[in-house]
Amino acid sequence: MAKRILGIVGSYRKGGVIDTLVTETLAAAAEQGARTSKIYLLDQRIEFCANCRVCTQKPGPEPGNCVQKDDMAAILAEYRDADAVVIGAPVNFYNVNALTRKFMERLVCCAYWPWGAHGPRMRVKNPSKPAVLISSMAMPTILGRLFNGVPRALKLIATTLGAKPVGTILVGMIAQREHPAVPAKALQRARDAGRILATA
Repeated sequence: MAKRILGIVGSYRKGGVIDTLVTETLAAAAEQGARTSKIYLLDQRIEFCANCRVCTQKPGPEPGNCVQKDDMAAILAEYRDADAVVIGAPVNFYNVNALTRKFMERLVCCAYWPWGAHGPRMRVKNPSKPAVLISSMAMPTILGRLFNGVPRALKLIATTLGAKPVGTILVGMIAQREHPAVPAKALQRARDAGRILATA
């Protein structure tokens, strides 16, 4: 049976570096027979988390029901039906951008956190769904790995969803031009990652 692979794009720029790398990853997976789809967070109606924790009160492996009536439930349903995921977001102010952060905060529904408990517990105990994480930044890649919060934030998004990162693509020095070209090495890494997801 063909693998189903979902791409989640947290960039503000369609056709930009993040979108291109997510698209390339999905295209390589499709060449291996996978069925792919892509969600632009920019096109979704995602309200801010109200911190009411209603969604965290009931136990169980499935995400809790949020009081907000927007597109998050549909996004999570599409993720649930996928066999693997690609998550891409740019670096803004040394961390993921606000669009991705808003999505990330709404993932609290993936935790069980009843009143009286000291902290949340992830509903998925052993994340296993393969995930590829993608980001771009103005600083050199090596500094991006060490001095910004994006790698950790993307990993946290993946593990909260119940996914296990199997590859990370970080592209540095990408803010020199208004419309930068995606480095050939990064495109190749994206293609390699797509093939891995399709055959994992």
